[in-house]
Amino acid sequence: MQIDLSGKVAIVTGAGRGIGRDIAMTLASEGVITIVTDVNEAHLAAVKQEFDASGYQGSQYVCDVRDYGRIEEVVASVIADYGRLDILVNNAGVAGGAPVASLSEETWDLNMDVNLKGTYLMSKAVIPVMKRQRSGRIINAASFAAIVPSYGGSAYAASKAGVRQFTRVLAGELGPWNITVNCYAPGMIPTDMNHFAERPEDDQQRLLDTLTLRRWGSKDHVAHLICFLASDLAEYITGTMIDVSGGKLATQTPKIAYEKAESEVRNYAP
Repeated sequence: MQIDLSGKVAIVTGAGRGIGRDIAMTLASEGVITIVTDVNEAHLAAVKQEFDASGYQGSQYVCDVRDYGRIEEVVASVIADYGRLDILVNNAGVAGGAPVASLSEETWDLNMDVNLKGTYLMSKAVIPVMKRQRSGRIINAASFAAIVPSYGGSAYAASKAGVRQFTRVLAGELGPWNITVNCYAPGMIPTDMNHFAERPEDDQQRLLDTLTLRRWGSKDHVAHLICFLASDLAEYITGTMIDVSGGKLATQTPKIAYEKAESEVRNYAP
């Protein structure tokens, strides 16, 4: 059994760098015609260079997910060029925050406008296309913060919790059209946004102690999940959020298992 995405057409938002870029590159490497959107022209130019060097199919557009007029232009251009749209990955996001007492309205609004409203606007724009096709996959970026938020992260957590519930409602609305809608919740995956792997050693160890699989995640872990959710193998999965966090807080104190395992290693020596 193999995942076959060849010939599908996808849009990945906020894919100029970070997890989004890895998602786009992975889809393209699987034969997907991949349209990358971002607000940063330099990042898009770098993506284009990599696409050209690798022979990947697709195109790049400057697009702010808060701008519905521009979103409609991009979707119309994709349909004009490729005739269909099979996959939308709503990856674009921001993560500014502060304790509520000092949180600015601008930071709150930015989180809501990009993370939540952007997901709504992109989805709204592709729904008519997917309905006409009687098929489609919408895959939204939630976060582990939608499960357990962090101190100072009220705006981000609220926006991502909103994405989770939006996903469920949209899945219910689009089920009759054979369109599935799911979201994913990355945990501690080092990126340019969070700098997990660049933190002081003691801080890294404290964070890793919360993981059942005690190691940083990689962007590939998310990209591989996206490939599965976008494929026919996932045709009966909709309205759900999949946690990609290495089992973060699966138990109250995951590090206890590692302390116990150290004393048992000699019993399982090869």
